Amino acid sequence: MPNSVILIVGLVVFATLALALLMAKMFRKAGPNEAIIVYGFRGPRVIKGGGAVIFPVVENSRQLSLELMSFDVAPQQDLYTKQGVAVTVEAVAQIKVRSDKESILTAAEQFLTKSPDQREGLIRLVMEGHLRGIIGQLTVEQIVKEPEMVAERMRSTCMDDMSKMGLEVISFTIREVRDKNEYITNMGRPDVARIRRDAEIAAAEAERDTAIRRAIALREAAVAKASADQDRVIAETASLAKQAEAQRDLDIQKAQFTEQSRRQEAQADKAYELQTNVMQQKVVAEQVRVQQIEKQEQVKVQEAEILRHEKELIATILKGSEIERQRIENIAQADKARITMEAEGRAAAIKLQGEAEANIIFQKGEAEAKAMNVKAEAYQEWTQAAVVDKLITNMADVVRAMAEPLSKVDKITIVSTGNDGATGASKVTGEMTKIAAQVPALFEALSGMNLHDLMANVKAMKPRENGNSSQV
Repeated sequence: MPNSVILIVGLVVFATLALALLMAKMFRKAGPNEAIIVYGFRGPRVIKGGGAVIFPVVENSRQLSLELMSFDVAPQQDLYTKQGVAVTVEAVAQIKVRSDKESILTAAEQFLTKSPDQREGLIRLVMEGHLRGIIGQLTVEQIVKEPEMVAERMRSTCMDDMSKMGLEVISFTIREVRDKNEYITNMGRPDVARIRRDAEIAAAEAERDTAIRRAIALREAAVAKASADQDRVIAETASLAKQAEAQRDLDIQKAQFTEQSRRQEAQADKAYELQTNVMQQKVVAEQVRVQQIEKQEQVKVQEAEILRHEKELIATILKGSEIERQRIENIAQADKARITMEAEGRAAAIKLQGEAEANIIFQKGEAEAKAMNVKAEAYQEWTQAAVVDKLITNMADVVRAMAEPLSKVDKITIVSTGNDGATGASKVTGEMTKIAAQVPALFEALSGMNLHDLMANVKAMKPRENGNSSQV
């Protein structure tokens, strides 16, 4: 490229950079807490929260702070209240420039060339003047007890003057009020004394009420305790009565249960005894029947033995082997017949015993009748000698049963008068002899037989022949 073109491009770039730097220097920006007052050939204008190009030589600009200004309002001289009491008031005020453009221009017109201290001094003078006027219209009590009212009147009074300067009062707070004559201190003494008096009275009344309530509570507690003791005694009495009733009912139930148990035991014992008697009768009946069957078998065995003898006599003529064979067959048949009959007898006895046990309740009367019939048949086979033998054999048992009560006596005291020729232990043996002597008469009364006649018949009896002699 030619050198002239490069030169032109360089000049253009330089000019652009220079223009950009100039524009950047001419452009002024206003922060959110300030306002720029521009004045010059275009007239005064306010730039707030933005920016603008300020041409040098023909225009100029100044910054105005919009931040909150806080300062003390404390006049050096005493302020006199409506009562003529001199007081010292210290307050704190917060003031700022209003945000509209007219107020900003007004504030710029008033304070733009002044320093912050000068500006606060001017504002403080205005505030102290208004505060003096307001304090002069109020009493000490109002100032001390109603600080919000003083602050509100201060804001409303200063509003016009502050608006003329482009300002506004954000807040006004009284920080302290004091006086040299201790008026404020003494002002609270009546209230303190009254409050103290009221407190003492309230404490005394509270103590009185506490004592009264304590006494009432103690009385109510005593009454409640007495009532509770009475209720407790009544409850204990009722409980003891219920316990006694329950114990009585329990004893009655125990007695009833015991009686019922004994009754059931007696019934069971009685039923067992009846059952035992029935079973004994059955056993006796079966024993008699078995004896009859055994006798029948014995007869058959004897008949078989006779046949065996006959065949043995015949076998003496026959050959020895034939005789031996016949003998063995006869013995086998006899044994077989005997075993068969014994098995049939045992089976019949078991069957009869099972039937007797199955029908023990429904056929009790019938079983007893049969047992009695069997006994009667058995007794009919007895001779008078057997009857006498049975009576004499059982006589010892009867005498023993009659003398048994004497065995229960631990001690016998014998008083003898010497009459009847018997004294001492011989009297006891004599009584026993009399008891034994009464036994024959007892047998005669029970059996209807004369024992003397029976004994006489026994002497005259002769033994029977053959197999019947075994029944005596």
